[in-house]
Amino acid sequence: MELVEIKHLSKSFDNKEILKDVNISISSGKIVGLLGKNGAGKTTIIKLINDLLTPTSGEILIKGKKVGVESKKIISYLPERTYLNKQMKVSEVISYFKDFYDDFDDNKALKLLEALDLSVDQKLAKMSKGMQEKVQLVLVMSRNADLYILDEPLGGVDPATRDYILDTILSNFNEDASVIISTHLISDIERILDEVIFIDRGQVILQSDADTLRNKEKASIDEIFRRMFRC
Repeated sequence: MELVEIKHLSKSFDNKEILKDVNISISSGKIVGLLGKNGAGKTTIIKLINDLLTPTSGEILIKGKKVGVESKKIISYLPERTYLNKQMKVSEVISYFKDFYDDFDDNKALKLLEALDLSVDQKLAKMSKGMQEKVQLVLVMSRNADLYILDEPLGGVDPATRDYILDTILSNFNEDASVIISTHLISDIERILDEVIFIDRGQVILQSDADTLRNKEKASIDEIFRRMFRC
């Protein structure tokens, strides 16, 4: 059984088709790049997987079951924009996550925060956008989930911190889980990817094992993407 199965998925808003007959299959133990330019449909797919939107047609199965209350229990989701109460201290947010999620490991969260030099006593409102995003990533990766979905996790982070964050992602999910990373910063993340999904104008153009694609095209994933879409 695949961890994620997306079958003939379409989504329209006000008669405008955003996703067109999307088919994706993701097995356990993979880091998958959902790659495309801004506006390609990546975030719409992610919101549908997280049951934040309803498909116009098609279906999504997580471990063989339709998305809903049960799937939300095993998906740890990092949205593109922060949703945390900025008047809370980091320590208060950790307590909130510990109460809300049975699979949240507060000890892991504290270790990751310390490694990123983030104080648990600081209010989110007093932090920069990049610091807030680091806190949110720590919270997401401190759950023992089956599927981690990260929407633009490096968007507000300085280049010097990106490698550390990628290593944090690599070392903080169990081998039976999978990670979907949506981004347009392909060169920054491609070293950790097992599989890639190229999406353009609401359609999946390609899904492939990352190393197989590199060897076939004799190029990096970033170069292949730029070639296909003439970025």
